Order: sequence, then C-alpha cells, then structure tokens
Amino acid sequence: MSMNAYWQMMKSQIKLDISYSAWYWSKTASMIFKLIVIFYFWSAVYENTNTITDITLGQMITYAVLAIIMNNYSAGVGALLASQVRTGDVAIELMRPYDVIGKLISIDLGQKVTTFFRESLPMLLVAYLFLGIAFPSNAQHMVLFLVSALLAILLGSQIDLIIGVLAFYFKYTFGLRMMKGAILALFTGALIPISLFPNWLRFITDVLPFKYMVYVPVSVYMGTLSLSETIVSLLIQAGWLVGIMVFIRAIWSVALRKVTINGG
Repeated sequence: MSMNAYWQMMKSQIKLDISYSAWYWSKTASMIFKLIVIFYFWSAVYENTNTITDITLGQMITYAVLAIIMNNYSAGVGALLASQVRTGDVAIELMRPYDVIGKLISIDLGQKVTTFFRESLPMLLVAYLFLGIAFPSNAQHMVLFLVSALLAILLGSQIDLIIGVLAFYFKYTFGLRMMKGAILALFTGALIPISLFPNWLRFITDVLPFKYMVYVPVSVYMGTLSLSETIVSLLIQAGWLVGIMVFIRAIWSVALRKVTINGG
C-alpha cells in the first residue's frame, strides 16, 4: 500500500478531530485552565524562597509549561487497538489491504497534529504573552529541541502502542494502562524535574526510556544540557525509538500467529 494512503488516513483523522467544535474548544479551554493552575501552584511554592536546588521560579514555570505540553503527546492509539482486539474488530482490520500498525500510526499522527493546534499552540501563546516563560537562549537550542521533541512524541506513541498489542495476550488492558499512566507521570519528569529526584531514583530513570519523552526535550529547550550531552541524548532517544518499534513488530507477529479474538 502506498504512503499516500496512510497520508490520507492521517488527514481524515485530523478532519474527524476538528469536526466536533464544542469538544475541540473545550479541550483548549481546559488546557489553558491547567496552565493557570500550574502557574499559581509554583508561585505559591516559591513564595518564601527564590530558588529550589538552583532552579528559579521563572525556570520552573518554563519547565512546567513545556512538560505539560510534551506530556500531552504521551497518549496514543493503544486504547483503540486494545478495543478492537477485545471486540473482534481487529479481525476485519487484518483482512483489509493495509498494514494495521501503519494505519494506527497514521491515525495517531493525525491526532498529534490536532493536539498541537488545539492544545500546545494556545498554551504556548498564553505562556509567552502572560506568564513570561523563557525562549531558548539561541537558535541551536531551538532546533535541537524540535528534533528531540519529535523523537519524544514518536517514542511516546510507540510505548502506548505496546499496551494495545498486549491486548492480544491479556485481553483486558485497563490495569496496564493505569499502571502505565502512573509510571509515566513519575519517570518522564512530567510532575517535577528529574533533577529534583534523589540519586537512587535518578539512576532508575537513567536506565528507562521514559525521561526521553518529557524531561530530556524540555532540558534541551532550556539549555541545561551541553551540546555533547544533547547529541548523546538524541542518539539514545533514536535508539530507544528504533528498539521499541522492532519490539512491537516482534510481539505483533507472534500475536497474529496465535490470536484468539473475544466477541468474533
């Protein structure tokens, strides 16, 4: 199947996402509200101090805003695949003339494009205009951040897709999804910067892929990583992405050979 077909699937998903205007704008409003809550929360934390482990209030606000934005991309189409497996609809998908994983990735990319315009862009505009978050110190940091952010978004999508594929083995993945959400909230650095973690917890984050979804791209944006550290981080991000993609294809192939479908 040609790449143009997957491109059309992605565009169809974007059209579907923006067709419900009330839902679209409610998501925008909810993200701006979350932004305001985060701002006042950290302002209260810093009320009686200028820095926390050498992090100023301005730096923390910048980190928190960007962490929220990056964390919004951690969800994917794993729940959709799990639902299709549970209901038996995946059997119909497997008979169609396209790669199911390829279709799911196309849908996911379409949702990510919608997320950017519906949530990320309004949040950035509000944050820059009213909260005074910092811009990258130079163009190099911006370019490297965009590369790191793209790798982080793709990495998060693939990790979410793992849960969907595991539905072939576990049937019900609600518990897995809840556990994944808790793990990501902590180990991505979405709640607080990983630099504030105790040493033993930072060691754990260093051997897992999750910090490359939020903490690393935000650190690149803020310039807290040197150029050499940034390059190494980008290579590790790419390595994790390729490794997880290969892993997904492997467990997908095994699942198709021994699949049993509930409901069909």
